[in-house]
Amino acid sequence: MKTVKLLLTFALTATLFTSCYQETVIVEEEPGISLNQLLGSYELWYVDINKTVGYGETPFLQKAFTMSFLNGVVYANNNIVGLGSNGNGLGIDIGEYDAYDMILDVYHDLDGFETFDVYQIDRNTIELYNPNNDTSYFLEGYQRNTFDYDFVFYDNIHYFLQEYEAWEKTYTSAYGALNEFDNENFLQFLAGGNDSEFRSSQDLQGTNVGALYWDYTGVYGVGDVKGDMYLKTLTLDYDFFSNEYFELTVINDKKIELFHPSSETVYEFTGRGYIQYLKQENTKGNTAASGNTDKLRKPRKDKVNNPRTSTRV
Repeated sequence: MKTVKLLLTFALTATLFTSCYQETVIVEEEPGISLNQLLGSYELWYVDINKTVGYGETPFLQKAFTMSFLNGVVYANNNIVGLGSNGNGLGIDIGEYDAYDMILDVYHDLDGFETFDVYQIDRNTIELYNPNNDTSYFLEGYQRNTFDYDFVFYDNIHYFLQEYEAWEKTYTSAYGALNEFDNENFLQFLAGGNDSEFRSSQDLQGTNVGALYWDYTGVYGVGDVKGDMYLKTLTLDYDFFSNEYFELTVINDKKIELFHPSSETVYEFTGRGYIQYLKQENTKGNTAASGNTDKLRKPRKDKVNNPRTSTRV
């Protein structure tokens, strides 16, 4: 904010016997909030990956759904499983940070050091510009009690499917016409975005995930159902076979229901081998990569050039 003081200086001109005055405007800058105060003004910063500008990637921002900055510690929700409950909604400790002069330095436990120029775009939006890869990420601020965890969960179901090493069929309804999919007992969804590779296995239920033989591969896609945020569609495009189409419902953090309209069969699959992205322990200096650490969120648009340039001297 700025304070404006108006000083009136009067001068008496003897020869003209008239009075005149001069206006002098002095603008005093009131101190704005510091970067630390700005980062701490919201408990959660949602990483809107679709607004990313630039051709580079900062891995820990590509993985995170939310970031939090608290007393020098960086927290992130890297997983859809447990979103809203892990770390009381903040996620896990992923590193440390230092904030000064609108510069944010992050010391990530696995990815190492990254530095950003920070720009406040509006009341609850900041831009993190990485001058080392010329890429900007846009983060929207929320408090935990007003953040829509459900929306983020259902808007990113494809990542949820990737967070288990395999999904085992644990239920098949008694009704429904016989069909080829009855023989599939395991599914695996590989990281890669909204339309990526899946594998299926006909091994017996109860087989150890590490011992599975994958009979078929193909690509899969997850779609929305208009007017119902909680219902999705899942299409399995088998190589050399016709597609299998399902209505997908999430039962809980480790169980899904697949309804097969063509046979009217209901299947339930349970997740096996949870993959926590980044690490298994929060102890400094004793981090361990867990599962597939290559999972990166992908924008739903083509990358574009970043007009932003660093203001650092």
